[in-house]
Amino acid sequence: MKVDNLDGLSIENLWALYGSIHDKLKELGQIRSRNITGDRGEQLAIETYNRTKNLPKLQMAPPSTKNIDAISARGERYSIKTITLPNKTTGVFHGYGTPDKPIKEKKFEYLIIVVVNAYQPELVIELTWEDFFELKKWHSTMRAFNISLTKTVLEKSKIIFEKSSKSEEVASLS
Repeated sequence: MKVDNLDGLSIENLWALYGSIHDKLKELGQIRSRNITGDRGEQLAIETYNRTKNLPKLQMAPPSTKNIDAISARGERYSIKTITLPNKTTGVFHGYGTPDKPIKEKKFEYLIIVVVNAYQPELVIELTWEDFFELKKWHSTMRAFNISLTKTVLEKSKIIFEKSSKSEEVASLS
């Protein structure tokens, strides 16, 4: 659903509307933190897994759980990162060492990357811990690792969901 008639609203009315929507989403349990985009990605990932046959059923990890966002019924740990188009890089993974001293301790079994546009899903992919460890890149400013959606990353990933009418931004990733 797209609201087309926002042009007549003042800046203050737009902020009030945004605040009302934010409060309602929080009341409904759709927002758990100040990271609305990350919360949306986690919600979309879990919903996608839970409604897709032959995928593990996921549930949210308890708030403030380090390194993971969801757990499968079998106890597998999932980290979930959200990318908002046109960006092509995840947020950073803190606590994984440095390029010269990477921490090899397995922090999760799977990484789910959710790509959104206007908070709607465009692409959901899954990488194993081993693939994440191989493909991660160092972000020198943040002093942590991240993942960029490159052709290699997409080739190694398992595509869980892809919007049927591929947007130009998602198509440009492959």
